[in-house]
Amino acid sequence: MFSWWTTGGEEAGLKAMYAIYQKSHPGVEIINQAVAGAAGANAKAVLKSRMQGGDPPDAFQVHMGRELTDGYVAASQVEPVDALYKSEGFEQAFPKGVLDIVSDKGQYWSVPVNIHRANVLWFNKKLFADNQLQAPETFDQFFDVAEKLKAKGVTPLAMGDNNPFASAHLFETVLLGVLGPEGYSSLWTAKVAWSDAKVTQALETFKRMLGYVNTDHAALTWDSANDQLIQGKAAMTIMGDWVNGDYTQKKFADYGWAQSPGTKGVFDALSDTFAMPKGAKNRENALDWLKLAGSVEGQDAFNPLKGSIPANVNAGKVQGYNEYLQSTMKDWTSHTIVPSVVHGAAAKDGWAQSYTDAINSFVTRQDVASTQRALATACTEAGICK
Repeated sequence: MFSWWTTGGEEAGLKAMYAIYQKSHPGVEIINQAVAGAAGANAKAVLKSRMQGGDPPDAFQVHMGRELTDGYVAASQVEPVDALYKSEGFEQAFPKGVLDIVSDKGQYWSVPVNIHRANVLWFNKKLFADNQLQAPETFDQFFDVAEKLKAKGVTPLAMGDNNPFASAHLFETVLLGVLGPEGYSSLWTAKVAWSDAKVTQALETFKRMLGYVNTDHAALTWDSANDQLIQGKAAMTIMGDWVNGDYTQKKFADYGWAQSPGTKGVFDALSDTFAMPKGAKNRENALDWLKLAGSVEGQDAFNPLKGSIPANVNAGKVQGYNEYLQSTMKDWTSHTIVPSVVHGAAAKDGWAQSYTDAINSFVTRQDVASTQRALATACTEAGICK
């Protein structure tokens, strides 16, 4: 079993599914081959090497979207799972939008276990109450709140970009907030150019935001940055809702949430799925794992701990889903959905990595013009922009 779930709620959720699997498969040993770090970047590098070397795992975690279809499906490295979708009723259990994204060339290629939201601003409720602040909905409001917190000696925004994905994730939410859902989505299809003035505005906004982050951000991981909010050292962080699972595991309840600045009514979505490689040595056991991953039982065990909502429409009706998750389940059905780039939905791996590299460089150099050129070049090299 190959994944990148090694900490907090993600590890707890995975272990909860392992426990269910082992009850029905007492003679099967689960070999957990999780690789930590960088929103899966480290794991993907190891997986790529194993796939090319003819040593695939029996099942592996992969983001729904371009990461799946433009990567593993295009390389003919995974088996289609159409029979599983029919036998388990998954065609009726998953929304049409999800079915469309896990399918390619008329076949299904993986089983989604959850839905995550990327565009969430989390805040320490006590710090906000003590300073008589409201969660910001716009960038102007964000900078007003940040300035007031900074004046009180409180770090306004916690960031931990020792994981390279974290700063790229933050900029993704800024892009979405500045360009809006249609403009943001159009960047990934070349309907909006990366040279557009709105992209310049997004980079300038991001540059200004970086003036309010913790000075040790480069030394921290996303979850250690989140600890600064828990400890009251920082007031806000912008990160996906696996943060909610982290709070649950650390028994921290004094937090609030809002959609990140400029993104009210928009759901920046990603999904963790499981796929089965061609040549899996324990194929039947792997298929049974995929069945569990898509089932109501599996998703209701996993998601409350992970901090995500179920992809299966029949799940999520039991106790254990906290207030945040209940509100997010409602948003999933009513908000405008856009795909996350950092987490595999909007762009193929190579392009997403070039995007991440450009933003990580920007955090250090803060050169708007050269970064915008690098982002445009990445789109061209991906074969999307001309």
